[in-house]
Amino acid sequence: MALAGVRVIELAGLAPAPFCGMVLADFGAKVIRVDRTKVSMALDTQARGKKSVAINLKTPEGVAVLKKLCVQSDVVLEPYRKGVMEKLGLGPRELLRENPCLIYARLTGYGQSGSYATAAGHDINYLAISGLLSRLGRSEEKPYAPLNLVADFAGGGLTCALGIVLALLERTKSGKGQVIDASMVEGAAYVGSFVWKSRSIGMWDRPRGQNMLDSGAPFYDTYQTSDGKHMAVGAIEPQFYRQLLKGLELDAAELPDQMSFSDWPELTKIFADRFASKSQAEWSQIFDGTDACVTPVLTFEEVSSHPHNRERASFIEDAGGQESPRPAPVLSRTPAEPGLALDPAIGEHTLEVLQEYGFKRADIDQMLAAGVIEGHAMKAKL
Repeated sequence: MALAGVRVIELAGLAPAPFCGMVLADFGAKVIRVDRTKVSMALDTQARGKKSVAINLKTPEGVAVLKKLCVQSDVVLEPYRKGVMEKLGLGPRELLRENPCLIYARLTGYGQSGSYATAAGHDINYLAISGLLSRLGRSEEKPYAPLNLVADFAGGGLTCALGIVLALLERTKSGKGQVIDASMVEGAAYVGSFVWKSRSIGMWDRPRGQNMLDSGAPFYDTYQTSDGKHMAVGAIEPQFYRQLLKGLELDAAELPDQMSFSDWPELTKIFADRFASKSQAEWSQIFDGTDACVTPVLTFEEVSSHPHNRERASFIEDAGGQESPRPAPVLSRTPAEPGLALDPAIGEHTLEVLQEYGFKRADIDQMLAAGVIEGHAMKAKL
């Protein structure tokens, strides 16, 4: 796989960093998640392909173990607030001094500098500070965050993964590592670059929820069908819009002009009434094979059985029968090969990993006895 041979130490955290680690693992990196001791269950639901070691970082010995893992790896991925790793003596200055090739990725909400650098927050807060939240929502309604996708995952985990891959590529030229300051505020704003830069062409001149791509336009919205399901419509271009009207059996000559903003509410009602007259399956049959840009809104339970997704094997099932998306994009020569085993238990690979990193078995046993490390699953196997 593309990242085969890359060793990553991921400090256990919440959603964004685990997603970043999973992306790297899906494409071949060996990702070792460092968990705390005395924790019964991991909160990482994105642990696919990772290994887990449990280290007590409240002890000097535990910090020394982690330091050895870090300086022998290619990447450190840490999700803590500014200053936490420095207090442990494991900040980038210390680790890069011992391993100048190390890539040290710091994934936080507000970044490593600025007045909010040490402040708590979640996706909705980062999205708010990025400016994007002010543009999200329907007309005359309050702004709403579209799940925790934009800042946590698009602007956070995925952007951080991009930074790591870029740093790995650059290292092949310079032979040097570097620090990645991945701010979810800035990542979310960057993902929203189109919104920012298209203001100059008048795409966002109207209030929130009244523009072409934010649910204001009747030809870019969702509509309920007779069976309580929904269809998604994205017929922006005139040629696609004509096919939409044809499928709805509407005569363009009897309707307001497509781009007449003042008539959009009337058109929306006309479309809503028409879509409500048939089931989702009926509308899918009408629009499949056309360029009307009309598709069914599928639930998680339906996506893998949709013909297109089934033909591309877009969704995979792990050993426990849980379904999830296949890694994307698909590389022709070195595609991702996601691990399908059950997610690792906390400390499941402590013995294995420490031995791989040069720790002697006697030292490992001593640290186990002292509570410096834990390996619950491994104890059951010994």
